[in-house]
Amino acid sequence: MKQKEHLTVKELPVTEQPYEKCERYGAASLSDAELLAVIIRSGSKRERAVDVASRVLTNRKTEQGIVSLCQYTMEELCKINGIGKVKAIQLLCLAEISKRMVKATYGMKIRFSSPEAIANYYMEQMRHLKVEQAVLLFLDTKCQLIRDMELSKGSVNASITAPREIFLNALKYGAVYIILMHNHPSGDPMPSNEDIQTTKRIREAGLIIGIKLMDHIIIGDTTYVSLKEQGYLE
Repeated sequence: MKQKEHLTVKELPVTEQPYEKCERYGAASLSDAELLAVIIRSGSKRERAVDVASRVLTNRKTEQGIVSLCQYTMEELCKINGIGKVKAIQLLCLAEISKRMVKATYGMKIRFSSPEAIANYYMEQMRHLKVEQAVLLFLDTKCQLIRDMELSKGSVNASITAPREIFLNALKYGAVYIILMHNHPSGDPMPSNEDIQTTKRIREAGLIIGIKLMDHIIIGDTTYVSLKEQGYLE
């Protein structure tokens, strides 16, 4: 045992490297592939868990590396050699944990009157989505978040042009202000003409009811556009 204590990382058995490195030097010393290998745990007779993890990180055509983990579906992961249903679920849960950690970190200090803070809060949750998703935020008199809810997934503008559901839920939760948010899967957050017209209709309906639309934020890939900042809610 004493002899093993003095072995360098390169001298350790290959299958033990990620665990031994983590124990000896801390998790920060592991590469992305080694971190995933610890989660995956086992490879096969022909390859190591690190090799399987490396394949996960390089398998996507659009985006590779650790960020790609947030873009995989169960079906896509299961098509990778060495990844079965159980490992796919483990990796999906790992990706979800990372999203929630980012969201929780921002949630401790977020001001819901700041478009940038709101966009950062929801960025990891929404920027990887492959279809459009609309989220509605309900705020109280102090602009604190009461709760949020998924308004639709898929055809966003078709669902939010009729404001009935929006304001029924706003009244139900006692909201004084609302913020509308949706993503653009293309990664480009610039609003379409339909986005702008939808925003104006929701704003006008809110003025009649007495519940103000504070903003409509469009999430792209690590970027966003606030229609309030663009002057469409004045």
